Amino acid sequence: MTIDVDALRTHLNITGTDDDAVLARLLSAAASHVEAQLGFAVDDADEFPEGTPADVDQAVLMLAAHWYENREGSIVGMSIASVPYGVAEVLANRRRYSFAAEDT
Repeated sequence: MTIDVDALRTHLNITGTDDDAVLARLLSAAASHVEAQLGFAVDDADEFPEGTPADVDQAVLMLAAHWYENREGSIVGMSIASVPYGVAEVLANRRRYSFAAEDT
């Protein structure tokens, strides 16, 4: 993976290093989640021989940032809306499996 805590801190516009342990944990969890969605490791040279594509890195950053900004399981008193072209949409273009029934 080509992104690190510094990249996530920049993405979140955080200037201090107080939350680096939290950011590292969220970055690792986000990468694991993305890999589970894709069905392969983001640093797999067979899948991405020229390195992890920018959109996959962006999906990891977006997911880690979302988890950082929304650390609780629910939000009270706010309207919630999905963001277009979020993590799921980016990864749908890259995954190697589908849920479609096979021809028999």
